Amino acid sequence: MSNGKGTPMQLEDHFGVLLRDTVNLSQFRLDTLDDRVSKIYSALRNDSELGTRVLGMSKQGSWAHRTIISPVGENEFDADFMLYLEDDAEWSPQDFLTNVKSALLRSPVYGKMTVNRKNRCVRVVYANSCHIDIVPAISRGGNEYVANFRDDQWEATNPEGFTRWMKEKDEITGGNLRRVIRLMKFLRDHRGSFTGTRSVILTTLLGEQIQAYRTFGDAGYYKNVPTSLVHIISDLDEHLWANPTKPVVMDPSGSGASFDHRWTQETYSYFRERVHAHAAEMRAAYDSTSKDDSVEKWQAQFGEGFKAPSTSESSTPFGEPKSTPASTSLSGRAG
Repeated sequence: MSNGKGTPMQLEDHFGVLLRDTVNLSQFRLDTLDDRVSKIYSALRNDSELGTRVLGMSKQGSWAHRTIISPVGENEFDADFMLYLEDDAEWSPQDFLTNVKSALLRSPVYGKMTVNRKNRCVRVVYANSCHIDIVPAISRGGNEYVANFRDDQWEATNPEGFTRWMKEKDEITGGNLRRVIRLMKFLRDHRGSFTGTRSVILTTLLGEQIQAYRTFGDAGYYKNVPTSLVHIISDLDEHLWANPTKPVVMDPSGSGASFDHRWTQETYSYFRERVHAHAAEMRAAYDSTSKDDSVEKWQAQFGEGFKAPSTSESSTPFGEPKSTPASTSLSGRAG
């Protein structure tokens, strides 16, 4: 079936259904996550030993960037938050992680749950549901640091700077970057493509392709989800194809850290090949002038969740999660 004009199909409404019903983490789960983090934070603030050292918290990662997606099958979904603590020269980085875990174990609620100390976080595990990672952080000399237990060292970080960078890039695309990131994470997690590429690297590489100058000659370069997806993946493919050797991926917040330890040359080469394939397949689906053919090609990428909305459905297609505050600060922490 042709669209009657010989012009490419865009099927924005189909992408809306895919995002809302298949890709996005449900609002119920997001609300549950907010509630659980609030209660964990309250328990830490009220702890008899750690509480006076707690200065504030902020979301980080996909939760803060609004790129969190529904997990595969019965798998857990997860979220991270930074726990800002008063600096103490007598505590080593290991001490900070150990004392956060100890505070949770003293809680009448979390002491009965699974609480694990990881290398950079303390994890609270909810049965068959989700886990929440608490990342202790301090401010020293105007910079932020997180603890590395294995090396017993502080690592420079700037998660709020990363989130600001991400939001700036997303605004250039009218909110479509975060949707493209969710779609690409869906391909990785649910469709088995480019496994091994961590979300922070995927988000950084996709965000780096967003440039305001691209809209100067084409005001509609990021006009909707399918157009943004095809353009961003094409631009990423061009960038990757010019670099057969794994490039250095720097933290765009300006912390000076790189994400190279999260990647190998083998993982990079696989990601590069898969993006090259996706770019061609997405372009073919987007450029098709037959609706049936376009739908078939997109479904080959995203599965049967890519479909038209029913006639009774709301005209707001994306089911966007509510925006919630990214951080909570107490006296003793600015901003």
